[in-house]
Parts: sequence; structure tokens; C-alpha cells
Amino acid sequence: MTEKFNISGRVVVMTGACGVLGSTIVKYFAGEGAKVVLLDLERTRETGERLVAEIKTAGAEALFLPTNVLEQEVLEQNLQDILAAYGGIDVLLNAAGGNMGPANVGPEQTIFDMDIDAMKKVCELNIFGSVIPTKVFVKPMVEKKKGSIINFCSMSSFRPLTRVAGYGIAKAGMASWTEWLSAELALKFGEGIRVNAIAPGFLLTNQNRSLLTHPDGSLTDRSHKILAHTPFGRFLEPDELLGALHYLASDASSAVTGTISVVDGGFNVFSI
Repeated sequence: MTEKFNISGRVVVMTGACGVLGSTIVKYFAGEGAKVVLLDLERTRETGERLVAEIKTAGAEALFLPTNVLEQEVLEQNLQDILAAYGGIDVLLNAAGGNMGPANVGPEQTIFDMDIDAMKKVCELNIFGSVIPTKVFVKPMVEKKKGSIINFCSMSSFRPLTRVAGYGIAKAGMASWTEWLSAELALKFGEGIRVNAIAPGFLLTNQNRSLLTHPDGSLTDRSHKILAHTPFGRFLEPDELLGALHYLASDASSAVTGTISVVDGGFNVFSI
């Protein structure tokens, strides 16, 4: 049974790899013997190269490539560089995404205050920032008739959360895209190519820190509401996502496609 979880030697490509979650994930996969490719914006190069150096010092393979998940030409060049370095792609983690303040509707605002341009940007990044990389990086998987694509959903994928209007639209769309793509690829290219997603619960990251904490570090009212609706009664830690990701990347989930693995301390199933 252990062999089904073995991902040693597999090429794992991750977009949005240099953030809090991304760095935790790529270091884990490298520690499990995978060859990891970190894709992120040019401005993260210093962080990316530091992560690569850390991974290589530990005896694993890693490569940082600057990218833009909304530019197919840039991604096509990334693909050629990955193939030149490692010869293929086994796992794609579509983690690029995020939110921006103007795409939210605050407690003192109404629908009339929505910034439509900001909402468009959030939807484009979170949806097409996964659709376009998938279109590019699935090519070697199709040729080999095997691969695992893992998208990143959120609690907003299942139900609308107050304030995060644009982000909620985007992540609900990502859930639908995951399910649609899983069937599309299996029907056209065979059962070896699987598409799933992970839906993290609430973590304290740079992306949501302003929503969940005050400048002095104390919790906001929103945080207290979230924790009151989380049976675990706490925020998650980044490394608590690793087991689910490993499972979806490995042959242990060979018959699993079109699913969304929820890692949330019970938030999504709790009502009162």
C-alpha cells in the first residue's frame, strides 16, 4: 500500500509557489522525493531562488521560473524550460490566486459601492489563472496519458461569504471548472489524467490578514464569527493541507477525479 503513495521522482509544478502556502507545499513535495518547479511572478524571484537553494541543500531537485499565469506565451516558454530540465510534468498545482480590497463589499458599503474593475481582476486571476496554465501544462500529461491536476478552491466555493464578493464568484467558478474538466479530460484522453481540488478552511496568510486581524494582531469580529462556526475552534496551519495534497498527487487516488477535498476543521458542515 505504501508504494501507492510514493511520489519520488515525479515532476510537480506549482503556480503561486512562493507564498506562505506555496513554500510549505513545495518543500514538502521535495522532501518526499519529487522534482519541484516553482512558478511565480518575477518580483518573487529572490524568494523563489532562496527556496530552490534550500531544497537543493536538502538533496532534492528544484527549479524556479518567473511566470504570468494570465499570459499563455509566457507559460508556453515555462513549459519548454520544464521539459528541458525534467522531461515531463506529473502533477500540476494551480495555486495562483488571491483577493484585493476593492473587490470586497465592506460592512459600511452596499452593492452600489462595488468596484467592478477590481472584481473582474479577481475573477480573471483566480479562474483564468488556473484555466490557462492547465491548458498549457496538461500537454505532456496527455502525451503520457497520466497526470494529476490539483486546483485550489476555498470555503467560498460552497456558499457565499459576506464581504468577499469577487473572490466568492471566482472560487465558486473554480469548483465548477474542476468538476467539468475532470470529465472532459477523462472522456477525451483516458482515465489516467485526473482533476481534483483542495478547499482549505481559514488560515492566517498575508492575503486575508487584514480581514482577520487588527494591526495590533488581535482578532477581528469576522475572525470570532469564523471560529464560532469552526468545530475545531482554531485557524488551520499550512502543513495541515499536505496529507490531502499528497494523496491527490499520488496513485493512492488513482480512481479519484472531480472531487473537492475539504480541509477546514469542520467549518463547511457546521450550522449551529
